Amino acid sequence: MKIKIQTIIFGIGLITVGTGLFQFFGSTTTPEKEDYTHQEKFNRDYKIYTLNIPEKVSFAGEKVPLELVDVREKLDRELLVNTYWQSNMLLYIKRSNKWFPVIEPILKKEGVPEDFKYLALIESGLTQVVSPAGAVGFWQIMEGTGKDYGLEINAEVDERYHVEKATEAACKYLKEAKEKHGSWTLAAASYNIGMNGLGKQLERQKVDDYYDLLLNTETGRYVFRILAAKEILSNPTKFGFNYRQKDLWETIETRQVTVDTTVTDFAVFAQQFDINYKVLKDLNPWLRQSYLKNYSKKTYSIQVPTERSLDLVMLDH
Repeated sequence: MKIKIQTIIFGIGLITVGTGLFQFFGSTTTPEKEDYTHQEKFNRDYKIYTLNIPEKVSFAGEKVPLELVDVREKLDRELLVNTYWQSNMLLYIKRSNKWFPVIEPILKKEGVPEDFKYLALIESGLTQVVSPAGAVGFWQIMEGTGKDYGLEINAEVDERYHVEKATEAACKYLKEAKEKHGSWTLAAASYNIGMNGLGKQLERQKVDDYYDLLLNTETGRYVFRILAAKEILSNPTKFGFNYRQKDLWETIETRQVTVDTTVTDFAVFAQQFDINYKVLKDLNPWLRQSYLKNYSKKTYSIQVPTERSLDLVMLDH
């Protein structure tokens, strides 16, 4: 087939078109008729609402002074951010059903108000996250702080990943901060900025209340993030979150196995309990290696699923 080459000059530059293959000119297009139906539906159906600020809010039994305009605005901000970040809040709701039953009894035993479970929630989302600064686990504990409060941290064992023991360590810190600063609200703030850092600000600004302090942005928002989490998780349907009980994540029932010797291979160890390495490490993230030398013959408690929980974690057993 012969192809006729046509050169078309447009102002500057040349466009060469093979007219036997393409036709760019001479054709007409019919403009698509504008469909306003979608926009009308959007205008009718899509709604975003402001939120009602609760009339009364407290943290750990301590009143939040909502009569102060900046306090109301800061709480309003955190309620909006968390309410309209729906996927994240739904994950909070799901995870809290799994992990709050583990954390709550420890807080009670240690004499720390139950509201501090929301501190763990906003710190980590109840995940074993590691921050850029090196803070680890549900309670985001730094290595030095963890060791100060009795956690074992080395190449093989890192109890910052042990939810129960990390909760106990966090309780020790919070009780010490409460004793030092005089309120649970200030203890919560110190968890973010540090006891010494908070003490310096209280002294410099000549106040004794968190809500009277001018703080850096992160610490200034910190308690309000906890308050927002508490408000939403305590009244999820009020904030538009709807779910069924079966949608929530459940705590895996476990039993304790004690070990006071070397474990050369945790994959083989796991098989003794009809589970695999993945399940063993999921339940015991504080075990950082595939082995445990344990030269000191220390006794460790390792969690494995109970018989009736096996079907929830294993395909075949």
